[in-house]
Amino acid sequence: MKSAIIELLARELDGKIDALTIERLIEIPPSPDMGDFAFPCFSLARVLKKSPVAIAEGLLHSFTGHDMFEKITAISGYLNFFVNKSLLARTVLKHVVTEAYGKASRTVRVVVEFASPNTNKPLHLGHLRNMAIGESVARILEFSGSMVVRTSINNDRGVHICKSMLAYQRLGNGATPESVGKKSDHFVGDYYVLFSKNAETDPAWNDEAQKMLKRWESGDEEVRSLWKTMNGWALGGYAATYRLFGIRFDKEYFESDIFTFGKEIIREGLERGVFSTRDDGAVIIDLSEEKLGEKVLLRPDGTSVYIVQDLYLAVLKNNEFSYDRSLYVVGNEQEYHFAVLKAIFKRLGYAIADKIHHLSYGMVELPEGKMKSREGTVVDADDLIEETAALAAGEVRTRYQLDTAEVKERSLKIALAAIKYQLLRVDITKNMLFDPKKAISFEGDTGPYLLYSFARASSILRKAASSESAAAAEPGEMNSSEIALLKKLDFFPEAVAMATDKLSPSVIANYAFEAAQAFNEFYHNSPVIGSESEYFRLQLVTAFRSVLGKCLRVLGIEEIEEM
Repeated sequence: MKSAIIELLARELDGKIDALTIERLIEIPPSPDMGDFAFPCFSLARVLKKSPVAIAEGLLHSFTGHDMFEKITAISGYLNFFVNKSLLARTVLKHVVTEAYGKASRTVRVVVEFASPNTNKPLHLGHLRNMAIGESVARILEFSGSMVVRTSINNDRGVHICKSMLAYQRLGNGATPESVGKKSDHFVGDYYVLFSKNAETDPAWNDEAQKMLKRWESGDEEVRSLWKTMNGWALGGYAATYRLFGIRFDKEYFESDIFTFGKEIIREGLERGVFSTRDDGAVIIDLSEEKLGEKVLLRPDGTSVYIVQDLYLAVLKNNEFSYDRSLYVVGNEQEYHFAVLKAIFKRLGYAIADKIHHLSYGMVELPEGKMKSREGTVVDADDLIEETAALAAGEVRTRYQLDTAEVKERSLKIALAAIKYQLLRVDITKNMLFDPKKAISFEGDTGPYLLYSFARASSILRKAASSESAAAAEPGEMNSSEIALLKKLDFFPEAVAMATDKLSPSVIANYAFEAAQAFNEFYHNSPVIGSESEYFRLQLVTAFRSVLGKCLRVLGIEEIEEM
């Protein structure tokens, strides 16, 4: 209905204000008694050279008699629209269950880079937030019509990798993940922790790690062989976690394959005077005009810093996928890095400068505090999923009589829903606290609550004697909870558009929770099966289930038909 109101206003105002501005101005009043939508006329006063009250009154007379509205009022410079509820019901219920409902046709190609782990330790809680955001943003863009390419860069070389290798070389005694019965990436991570503990008391360990890195860079066969083995363990472990978490990549890049490239871009910049050589031989770029200071690109010994690799990779991805946008899902501690990356491309005159976007997100902590990899206090992703599943299993057993296998399957799905929703419901720009016990609750603003609502709707439809009659049902007189649910379902396309524009999964997460609240309020106030409005209410249940299912899929959460 909102889109129809926008169209009417745009037509009546005849170009004096564009449709996008009208859309941004339209409000939802705090009470239904004040209307379903309100249009403030204050910003039009200067354009039309009339008072907001006069503008609202004039528009009121233009729209009077339109069958889309029960009534329209003009109060204190606001135009208040009371939509025709029967028309709203017929319109929403006709479109909401279609596959296309909420979708758009934004045919652009977007590359989304996320996860991007270091291969010296297992994935942790911070990676889970990264992965949840990256996958959900990819799904939101796909739902809105974009062609999405999912990528990841594996940081598989460097001194941090050599640290776990050195510890294994000295302390591993030929052990393997299989021989000790440990997941392979966790096995690698244990040696990174061992290195840090030994280096605290014996600084020579750090010197030896640097020497091992030089041997790796010179192609030493022994070091390269160990590197391939331990990287294989790490990457194999990641692949298992990705599958468990429900994500995939269309292309994975490896730092070891590309870290020597990018110097051609630096040479070009030197020739054009974009970069300069410092007295000590380092190649730099002065970004003082952008308030980013001086950035070293090549060290005095000729080796490149990490951003040179990112320059090359951005160009490589553009050559391979010809993207319209390239998103980097990376924590907010790297905001300076990506500001410099864009600034360098702008100075070089590369068109991709305006295509790359850092999707910055805040840190995630536990009630116990911050996590530290070197001290072994990081909460590993697999452990968190397993512990949350155990909490979910306890909830399931108290509520349902199920066999062990069914409890295990459902509790894992509930745990993943709990984790993903909790990580996505908070605006991605904010730091957040993750509490597994709160996340697993079946009540309140949680993933399990959404699953429970979906399962409840599914249960009602299974119990319904017939769904054929529902297709022809007229709404009749509706109560307030029916109207509230209809209005919330009508808002779904707008929520999707907002989430797409802002690249914000929290918009969908919060919408899904509000829709579930509206549905459960409806369920408690409006008996479905056996009521005089059974067929109409079955349509409402079907519509809600369809919309919530789309929300869950966009959030990367698997639906459950029975809790």
